[in-house]
Amino acid sequence: MTEVVRLTFVSHAMTDAMAGGRFATDEPLNATGRRQIDASIDLGIRSRSGEPGCTALTGPEKRTRQTAELLGLRATVEPRLADLDCGRWRGDVLGGVRPADLAVWLTDPTRAPHGGESVVDLANRVAGWLDSLTTSRSQTVAVTHPAVIRAAILVALDAPPKSFWRIDIAPVSRTVMHFRGHAWTLRSAF
Repeated sequence: MTEVVRLTFVSHAMTDAMAGGRFATDEPLNATGRRQIDASIDLGIRSRSGEPGCTALTGPEKRTRQTAELLGLRATVEPRLADLDCGRWRGDVLGGVRPADLAVWLTDPTRAPHGGESVVDLANRVAGWLDSLTTSRSQTVAVTHPAVIRAAILVALDAPPKSFWRIDIAPVSRTVMHFRGHAWTLRSAF
């Protein structure tokens, strides 16, 4: 039997930007987000970070680092787990974006009318990071953003990038993936 690489993604908790329908900046969790997190949440791992066999990683933004800390994880920042770069739209409300630009962004995953990162660019970044994990035999917990988790799901399923916006990732939800010698698989999480 081939050894299995176990990866658990945890989506960061609620922020004011999420609650207000704004493109995120590097903001902290809001009060609702802090209440959503309980260090006793089952991450589906056999040991916590800092113990042999478990690695905890987090995106560089405050909201991911705070979520990891409130979960009791001693996480290392991994830049490739950064949120989708929304360029000049950062901090804007969704309704403040020109409808034509928004339509292009939501229907053409190769385009980034905001001057930031396209969905395809994000998926390629995440695919490279996933490839770097395939030789690790430890359990990994990655506290990151819904966009990063969506991109990882696209990679695991070899799904077309246009499927990106059809995947909903809830705050503080878990998404589990395994790598068994040749491919990532998606595993349901409770």
